[in-house]
Amino acid sequence: MPSSQSTPERVLRNDLKISAELASFIETEALAGTDIDPDRFWAGLSALVHDFGPRNTALLEKRAELQAAIDTWHKDRRDRPHDRAAYKSFLSEIGYLLPEGDNFTIDTADTDPEIASVAGPQLVVPSTNARFVLNAANARWGSLYDGFYGTDAMGSAPPPGGFDTGRGARVVARASVFLDEAFPLRGTSHGKAAQYAVRDGRLEADGSGLIDPEKFVGYRGPADAPTTILLRNNGLHVEMHFDRTHVIGRETPSGLADVIMESAMSAIVDCEDSVACVDAEDKVVAYRNWLGLMKGDLTESFEKGGQTVTRALHPDRSYTAPDGSEITLKGRALLLIRNVGHLMTNPAILDRNGNEAFEGLLDAMITTLIAIHDLNKTTGPRNSLTGSVYVVKPKMHGPEEVAFADDIFAHVETVLGLPPHTVKLGIMDEERRTSVNLKECIRAARHRVCFINTGFLDRTGDEIHTSMEAGPFSRKDFIKRKGWITAYEDQNVDIGLECGLSGKAQIGKGMWAIPDRMAAMIEAKIEHPKAGANCAWVPSPTAATLHALHYHKVDVFAVQAALAKSGRRAHVEALLDIPVAEYRKWTEDQIMREVENNAQGILGYVVRWIDQGVGCSKVPDVNDVGLMEDRATCRISAQHIANWLHHGVINRDQVMAIMRRMAEVVDRQNASDPGYRPIAPGFDGIAFQAACDLVLNGTKDPSGYTEPTLHARRLELKKAMQNADA
Repeated sequence: MPSSQSTPERVLRNDLKISAELASFIETEALAGTDIDPDRFWAGLSALVHDFGPRNTALLEKRAELQAAIDTWHKDRRDRPHDRAAYKSFLSEIGYLLPEGDNFTIDTADTDPEIASVAGPQLVVPSTNARFVLNAANARWGSLYDGFYGTDAMGSAPPPGGFDTGRGARVVARASVFLDEAFPLRGTSHGKAAQYAVRDGRLEADGSGLIDPEKFVGYRGPADAPTTILLRNNGLHVEMHFDRTHVIGRETPSGLADVIMESAMSAIVDCEDSVACVDAEDKVVAYRNWLGLMKGDLTESFEKGGQTVTRALHPDRSYTAPDGSEITLKGRALLLIRNVGHLMTNPAILDRNGNEAFEGLLDAMITTLIAIHDLNKTTGPRNSLTGSVYVVKPKMHGPEEVAFADDIFAHVETVLGLPPHTVKLGIMDEERRTSVNLKECIRAARHRVCFINTGFLDRTGDEIHTSMEAGPFSRKDFIKRKGWITAYEDQNVDIGLECGLSGKAQIGKGMWAIPDRMAAMIEAKIEHPKAGANCAWVPSPTAATLHALHYHKVDVFAVQAALAKSGRRAHVEALLDIPVAEYRKWTEDQIMREVENNAQGILGYVVRWIDQGVGCSKVPDVNDVGLMEDRATCRISAQHIANWLHHGVINRDQVMAIMRRMAEVVDRQNASDPGYRPIAPGFDGIAFQAACDLVLNGTKDPSGYTEPTLHARRLELKKAMQNADA
């Protein structure tokens, strides 16, 4: 057993002072069944904290040094026109922009099909909410009928009350159109077919067959009257369910009662932007849910309609293949775990000098340890069928920081006895220094890269902070229209293809942030697969089902093959264009409206983060439209106000007046929440102070990140609550 020295709150393990709650979780739950000795684990974690911690600190110091140099460059040239060529040369001189090396291709091995060869939607879910985590894992399959009926996907919201037969008929017709497009029949349509059967290994509908017979891959029930038919198009499966006693099935010629889509092919269990984890208590909640997913025994019970409902992971799905053999498909999304970035520390563990350990180091060791429970399985449902662990690493600045992450996981693999490169690394292309050096970032982890993904919000927040001294930025809607953002999105795909990610790794696109507007999502988000992205983020299981329609329309790997032949569409010069306002003819009303919109979003998000520990919220905007908010959206809004305040577009008194006015709006929007604490009329709560800190100190916060302020204020609140209970 490891040596220990206990206090009421901490225990000592190999020069680490660990929260007793976290130590107990590791030793009695996470390590149990892994054959990894506690001494070995704590010694390895201690080495990670003490040997890698100073390197982590040095990388953060380099961020600050580069930022200071960029600030000075802009200040010295504030009264001159921006010289793009001189700016690029300057960034190269200080080591911000690095030379691009020779061409190469990644050699990542053993990635699962959901990563390598099947394109589809991807969910991101907070690791601290067991119910949401289970919903996301089980979102591999979803009802297209429910997606159409229960949202505005067909152009209008569902009516109140009981089942609307007219709307139900529209749903069936819309689903039949999809089936005819993806799985056309010879001489008839799915909406007219009265009887399906399997004869001689082929699917027939009223004696007709599929134009492409290979799209039929299985069935359930008797061959002459299947209860389920399994089809496949562009790698994605679709189930047709038949039940003539069903309220919908009895109204269709064939008894077609539902169309079940293979939807969220993968899901990111998030320890970062969508959670509020500030101490050991919070981290254990996140780690315990991840453990339940990897062991397969996570459950959550809740009240619904006056009854207790218990949710668990779905089993795999079995069918009869056309040749009579049995085939099995996974019942759950492939799960990735997003660790925190390199910036934050956490009081869950203190090093030998009493300093908080870097949270990213803790995540790396503990989440990988937990994944061993899945790797060790020989029977039953598994996450990775190829023996891989998928870790998404956010907020890295440049190749040196990616190389550092690669070294971290090499150490973790050695300590835990895993083969090299078991841990696959997802690189979030969301920081400017990563964007302009993307090829070299991928090279730095070429043996384990499984994912690159753009993040417009964090990328814009970093753009504002990096170029804070360049001048006042355009209004947010106009920033989206600038050429740099198109160049950023295009280059991410093009460089990913150059580096051989197609067929080995995901090239992703960002979130649809308006979860109640599915018709607009269906209209707009098809652009992601058209752009060559083999995964894109969605805010809910229903959105995943509807977004899956796009991957049936677009063969993403054919798009990637065509793009790979055409070469790069964008180059670093375009990414270095700074989206400052070229001219300022804003009216007072336009300025106020912009700041109000930013302030309202910040307050609506921060008040739940601080007071309730909710890291991701659907926050109504100033027009009462619900938007998904997390730390990335908060970062861009706070940095935008900070930029305008810094350059005198608005003054401090005006900002504070707007913050108070928008606090009253947020209070009204949350009036029905029994757990909500009103901000007005006192404006003296910790949550309001945190929101103001983000804006008023935005030029000073490292890289403009919101985490330092949010963590400090949340810990302050938790301490106050503990003192009040004492």
